[in-house]
Amino acid sequence: MMTKPMVLVSSLVLLFSQATFAAYDENDEYDYIPVPLADQSFDLLDDDVDGVINARDLCAATPRGSELDNDGCEAYIDTSQSMALRILFDNNSTVIKPVFQNQIAEMARFLQEYPSTSIEIEGYASALGDQESNLVLSENRAKAVRQALINYGISADRLAIIGFGETKPEVQGDSPFAYAVNRKVVASVIGFRGEVGKEWTIFDVIPD
Repeated sequence: MMTKPMVLVSSLVLLFSQATFAAYDENDEYDYIPVPLADQSFDLLDDDVDGVINARDLCAATPRGSELDNDGCEAYIDTSQSMALRILFDNNSTVIKPVFQNQIAEMARFLQEYPSTSIEIEGYASALGDQESNLVLSENRAKAVRQALINYGISADRLAIIGFGETKPEVQGDSPFAYAVNRKVVASVIGFRGEVGKEWTIFDVIPD
């Protein structure tokens, strides 16, 4: 049997415990407990939804579904070589043969599809004749190719021309073959980064 003092002490402990639990009600707020704030030093958003956060993304508008490099920029496939022009001419002629018309049409389609690009058209001549005449002839060959592209609707300011005459032969020598190869116009694309490489998916068909 408990004595009266023990009952009194037990009652005081019970009352103190109830008061303590009441003081720590989970709905109560305490001014002396600081609310922690997240210190976010990086922008974790991904505005172009390419999987690279804005803080690391150097290309803010990556095309959807493209391959990415480490900076979040789209990867390009260089196809400029397939867009090069190579047109051969007869001796002392600036007439573009029908066999080369398809090359010009393809280049025109390429320039229409990529309006930020341009090309440099280089004219050449063989070593037959004098150097001054060959320089003029090479320029006129380049002009003929430029005009053919203009006829397809390509702006002239995207078509730079230069004549090298006989000064940069592709094949050395005085053979008929060397003369034929060196009577030419070539053109290279300027300002073209390439086609955007597409990201592989499980729906892609792998060629045999």
